[in-house]
Amino acid sequence: MALMTAARWFALLSFVCVLATVSAFSNDRSDNLAVYWGQDSGGNQQRLSFYCDDDTIDAFPLAFLYVFFGKGGKPMLDLSNICSQSGSGSFKGTNLADCSFLASDIRTCQAKGKIVTLSLGGATGKVGFNSDSQARGFARDIWDLWRWSVPYSNTRPFGSAVLDGIDLDIESGSSAHYAAFVNELRSFMNGSGKRYYITAAPQCPFPDQAIGAALNGASFDAVYVQFYNNFCESSRPKDFNFDTWDNWARKQSPNKNVKVYLGAPGAPSAAGDGYVNINTLINLAKDAQKRYPSFGGVMLWDASEARSNNRYDRAIKQALVQDQPSRPPTTTVPSRQPGTTREPATTRAPATTLAPAPAPSPTTTSFAEPEILRPQRGRVMPQTVIHPNLNSRFFRL
Repeated sequence: MALMTAARWFALLSFVCVLATVSAFSNDRSDNLAVYWGQDSGGNQQRLSFYCDDDTIDAFPLAFLYVFFGKGGKPMLDLSNICSQSGSGSFKGTNLADCSFLASDIRTCQAKGKIVTLSLGGATGKVGFNSDSQARGFARDIWDLWRWSVPYSNTRPFGSAVLDGIDLDIESGSSAHYAAFVNELRSFMNGSGKRYYITAAPQCPFPDQAIGAALNGASFDAVYVQFYNNFCESSRPKDFNFDTWDNWARKQSPNKNVKVYLGAPGAPSAAGDGYVNINTLINLAKDAQKRYPSFGGVMLWDASEARSNNRYDRAIKQALVQDQPSRPPTTTVPSRQPGTTREPATTRAPATTLAPAPAPSPTTTSFAEPEILRPQRGRVMPQTVIHPNLNSRFFRL
């Protein structure tokens, strides 16, 4: 057994190089669009690769890893109608869904200059830590399960695909020890030779009760602030507080280059409150883009809702990129993968150019096909709780 194990590790450490896509995504820009995928909020969710066909979306947080410590000590993952423990099977001795068939989808999106991250939490999540030590240990588990590490883990929910980072949408459990988790995970990322991203999805009331301490105690690359389902939402101009978050980013955040995204529902049914028509969102986003140095773009919940809502996603993306510098093409560089050979670095063609979005109406929003939210197998179901003082948020993010 010892000889076999040694031989196995030797083979793993002797991987030859192949091309791996390096995303043209730039966190320094102010015209990025991040859209959550995974929870089928619109009831018609397609596979991830479907949403990568054009240049609309730049970042895909996959929602959600909603249990930290499940059966066998492993986390649990639910991607609604696409992949779940009940629908897709799980790894032996755990309830961790085997979504390895999505590896090709993830690589397809990355090859088109997009980043794909994993979102932890959600409203029905069973998450949290008892100590800094437990948080650091969980960071190691996440690193082994979803990112490139040697020895290569046999329990990888997305197979050979290497994600681009993690997102924290913490809505339950204790708010303590997340800084230790992020700092430990960041130490692995910094020594990997690949660019990774750590983001969070706080609510607009400042500071966020669930993740606020971590935001001040660890380095984040971006925050997808939820300006909906709260008194400071984008539909209430007098209380809209993007300036507060910009001030935090520039003066309080450990990372003074952190980007702040304007989070919005992708359709009226995507949130309990706070949806605005596309013209209003465009005006808010363009104003923030001009006024606030930390502005990174827009975040939408979620892909299925925004696409069905008269391509709400494409309309806001077109507005964001207007008068902005063009993006560099996606390139490839050598990376280690098993059983392959080295090839020269090449340049890939960018994703399909955006087609014009339908002309928006200032007073109405049209739908390709109305959808009724209903329970689905393996789906994390919504809970609507809106209260400005309790800092509660709608399930869908």
